[in-house]
Amino acid sequence: MKNTTKIIFSALIVLAGIFSTQPVKATDGYFGVGYGAQNKGLAGAGIAWYQNSLISGNPAGHVFLGTQYQVGVGFFNPNREYTVTGNPSGMDGTFGLMPGNVESDSKLFLMPSMGANWMINENSSFSATVFGNGGMNTDYPTMTFGDTSSETTGVDLGQMFVGLTYSRKITEKHSFGVTALLAYQYFEAKGLANFGQMSSDATKLTGNGHDNAFGYGVKFGYLGELAKGLHLGASYQTMLYMSEFDDYAGLFAEQGDFNIPSTWTVGLAYEINEDWAVMADYKAINYTDVASVSNKMRTPMDPAFAPLGTDNGSGFGWEDINVWKFGVEYAGIEGWTLRGGYSHCDQPVPDTEVMFNILAPGIIEDHITLGCSKTLGDSGKALHLALVYALPASVKGYNPMDFDAAQAMQGNMVPNQTIELEMNQIEVEIAFTF
Repeated sequence: MKNTTKIIFSALIVLAGIFSTQPVKATDGYFGVGYGAQNKGLAGAGIAWYQNSLISGNPAGHVFLGTQYQVGVGFFNPNREYTVTGNPSGMDGTFGLMPGNVESDSKLFLMPSMGANWMINENSSFSATVFGNGGMNTDYPTMTFGDTSSETTGVDLGQMFVGLTYSRKITEKHSFGVTALLAYQYFEAKGLANFGQMSSDATKLTGNGHDNAFGYGVKFGYLGELAKGLHLGASYQTMLYMSEFDDYAGLFAEQGDFNIPSTWTVGLAYEINEDWAVMADYKAINYTDVASVSNKMRTPMDPAFAPLGTDNGSGFGWEDINVWKFGVEYAGIEGWTLRGGYSHCDQPVPDTEVMFNILAPGIIEDHITLGCSKTLGDSGKALHLALVYALPASVKGYNPMDFDAAQAMQGNMVPNQTIELEMNQIEVEIAFTF
């Protein structure tokens, strides 16, 4: 019976990998605020708290989980909009936008996840997980950039990961783990034809349907109890090296390259008593690893201008960010565990980069989360629930490609339009452990 369960669940993991790739959501830039319902209930805190580590947590924690299976699904509602203020100048060589407020469609997504952990022996384990990442998806029902060949404007980026983890105890209270990560992503852009004059290859800029990329990386983790009840955890995930989006080699820098940046996390968890635990994490996300994400937007009037798609071509201008996560867990009610969390990250999008980030408004900074788990009898089964609210965020800056006509005649290049990006989101995730 146990072998049959393993076979069935392994098959389900493969099927989840096929069907779980969804447009990624903007949270910590384009990484999820957390992974798995339990971890999301803590706003992603808990790198030193092994209980919630199965779905893309600290790989060193898996050896303490025992044999465990988990399935989950998240219901994600992002609300994204932009507002352009000021009429376009109409001057030759400028790129003005139609003034007004536009909201993105596509406001509900499903985000499934799966994981299984098997004990090899009392000191080591192997696990397999499938999950989606958190980033960029917009679907504006307008010709934002004046592309008459497309009635809508936006991008569609989906990502899916398979993690294969080996976790081992070094001593009774210290462990390490390593995860081999396999990645798949797809991408589509629509409504960008008028940027053709800035592209190294306008035929590979927009409207080419979905293109696919595959890649790999590694994640390392450590977990240890420093003193009674005080735990330290740390992890490092390398950059994930992806194949290029060849159909969009005239859009993304480095001829269609879109790798996934490296991250590292360190945190503490403290068990105050048998009912209460508190935790705090610090996470760094290195968006400047990836030129297509971090290159600044350069206009043809800029001496440093390079065509889109080249090594120094314009990107989204995202900066490296620091993320602070705090969580609390209470298990003083029989059969129940209650959770709460708060996460704050730096703003990855500078106000000078709002033009391109109409397409990718990953501007959320603050999350408030709640969660709970209910054990079901003595079988080790449990039902988990998490609620994530991303507080409204906005970034406002100038259109760098349009200027006041009267000032321009006097040699003063004064911006003529402002662009404001706004976003908030709600997510509910349900999971079942058995």
